[in-house]
Amino acid sequence: MTDGEKTIEIEVLRYRPEQDKGTFSQSYKVPFTDEMSVLQGLQYIKDNLDSTLSFRWSCRMAICGSCGMMIQGVPKLACRTFLRHYHPKKLRVGPLEHFPIERDLVVRVEDFIRKLESVKPYIIPKKPRKLEEGEYLQTPAQLEHFRQYSTCINCMLCYSACPQYGLDSHFYGPGILSLLHRYNADSRDAGRAERMKLGHSEEGFWGCTAVGYCSVVCPKSVDPAQALNSNKMNSAIDYFLRFVTPRGAGR
Repeated sequence: MTDGEKTIEIEVLRYRPEQDKGTFSQSYKVPFTDEMSVLQGLQYIKDNLDSTLSFRWSCRMAICGSCGMMIQGVPKLACRTFLRHYHPKKLRVGPLEHFPIERDLVVRVEDFIRKLESVKPYIIPKKPRKLEEGEYLQTPAQLEHFRQYSTCINCMLCYSACPQYGLDSHFYGPGILSLLHRYNADSRDAGRAERMKLGHSEEGFWGCTAVGYCSVVCPKSVDPAQALNSNKMNSAIDYFLRFVTPRGAGR
């Protein structure tokens, strides 16, 4: 160990489906310096102590959202969480909660991807537009309506923080419903009516129990709880408008 290095014990929840009947914990002694992240600690384990350890990562800059995991029981990005904050105690690391474990710290995300695709997370134009017509213009005020929600990196930390998703996996969850809100609030988009059919359902906005922990753990300050609360109001307005809007109006 070089000058300035300390050692921390990292306890990792392991699961190797080809040989393990269930999960188990395995501890490693890792030398570290104050600037080392939890992700770098895991990379040290994989490179020097145990090459069988599996985890996801890509950018190491809190942009890709790949390295989400449970760190001391809290959903966090491993790349922006530092080992020095846990020394000299033991650090416990596990896969994101509420998702099936694929292997070690890697979880299966098929359910999340299916729901993500279902909200059509892209601009649905109001009418066909030719290339020569130029770009869609938007004022700064129009941008502010959704800017906050456009910074989501699909890290799924909010899903591990959401008790309702843990109880009912049919619930679309905070991240996807806030993304639905992001496109509905975009002045260039015309897909609101289609997306709100999903939001009105029991698996949509009304499935949220307003705990708010999703917003606490979000590494990009997206505030999905606010998006869901706002859309509960929008959903209620849409419901009552059915009784006051003449049939066929707006068609």
